[in-house]
Amino acid sequence: MQILGVDIGGSGIKGAIVDTVTGQLVSERHRIDTPQPATPEAVAAVLAQLVLHFDWSGPVGCGFPAAIQHGVARTASNIAKSFIGTNIDQLFSDATNCACYNVNDADAAGMAEMSFGEGAGRPGVVLLVTIGTGLGTAVFTDGQLLPNTELGHLYLDNGMEAERYASDAARKIEDLGWKSWGNRFNNYLCMMEKLFWPDLIILGGGASKKFDKFKEQLKLETPVKPAAFLNQAGIVGAALYAKSKIV
Repeated sequence: MQILGVDIGGSGIKGAIVDTVTGQLVSERHRIDTPQPATPEAVAAVLAQLVLHFDWSGPVGCGFPAAIQHGVARTASNIAKSFIGTNIDQLFSDATNCACYNVNDADAAGMAEMSFGEGAGRPGVVLLVTIGTGLGTAVFTDGQLLPNTELGHLYLDNGMEAERYASDAARKIEDLGWKSWGNRFNNYLCMMEKLFWPDLIILGGGASKKFDKFKEQLKLETPVKPAAFLNQAGIVGAALYAKSKIV
């Protein structure tokens, strides 16, 4: 089964057609800048552009930067606050004339990694952290997802919200070198380790491609690996989520 997977982020909206049996992209990835401000109507319009680009008429899975409860956005991270309380399944379906299914973006990335990537077949607790405009998290126990964890919004010992201190956006805004930023990110992962004692930590998102530049700064007992899908995990996982809703 092929499904259009879309990763909606604070800076870009990316999509590709995914073979949900193999987890492979069967089209080129296409990216459109996230509109600013990222209001519900503006994001829906860009999603419609993306669907038109692929000449797509089937189901669409969207990884979305919010806690999603029965298709309704309950939070809004790096997008307009007017998304809160919006039934985005309905909004996006109406805008695209396709059946759209939304899931938290980090949960989507986790689904891809647990199905086809570094977490495939791994027992115990697996934590995935996506490093981008914010810090997204997904927690799995023996392959079962605890949805909408949003652990990037926890506060560190220094009193700062984790994603404002250790996201890739924070690195760029403060013009930090990879080692300096890596020390910050290590502080965050150490807190996650003390709270959840995972058996494996997987790093996704844009910064995961630069893992070699900061891996020496990570001082944890838990094994840490970059996501096998790197920055494509959200697209693949979103498609898998849509498949789970229609099969």
